[in-house]
Amino acid sequence: MTDDRHTELEAALESVIAAARVHLEAVKAADGRPDDDAVWSAYVALNNAAVAYDDEMLSSFGEVTPWDVQPIDPDAADVEFASVAVERDAEPTLIAVRQRRDYLVPNAAALLRVAQKLRAEADDDTEVANIGEAVLELLQAGDGSLAPLDIPELEPLDGVVTVSEVESSLDPDAAPEEDIDAVFAVGAGEKLVGRFDEHPFEDDDEEN
Repeated sequence: MTDDRHTELEAALESVIAAARVHLEAVKAADGRPDDDAVWSAYVALNNAAVAYDDEMLSSFGEVTPWDVQPIDPDAADVEFASVAVERDAEPTLIAVRQRRDYLVPNAAALLRVAQKLRAEADDDTEVANIGEAVLELLQAGDGSLAPLDIPELEPLDGVVTVSEVESSLDPDAAPEEDIDAVFAVGAGEKLVGRFDEHPFEDDDEEN
């Protein structure tokens, strides 16, 4: 390996380090703000610097880095991922999607162990006290998605999803936490526009 190749590899490494610092500063400045242009620009620069370093490492030593990255064309990516402004109707429609899915808990202790493990992975050492907390812990791990509930410790039963046109949006803070009816109540001017019934074991029953 020539001195020139050493120099090129060192320069590629310095570019990665510099790009990483710029990316970090952009992230800190954005402070969690989504779709920040500076963060995206710094991310692309860091990605491409890492690709260049990986290429230099491979050509110089036949080695690879642990980064599985591909080049990003900044112009093409901006077009592909640009947010599209949606033209709003003069009177936008307001809808409410309500979902109920029932589950059987065959072994409460097993469910609590799964939730406790998730809580520990989030650096929280408090005890999961009951089944309700366990299910909420699973939902929180999935950012509110029901997907984390598809585990052996919960057996899915039937469910239903409804879509309705409503006159006013939900205000969770206006209803007491224990008042389920207030949160899911159907308003006088509400119009049901769709319903989907879930039968998770229907196909298996039909085959047998």
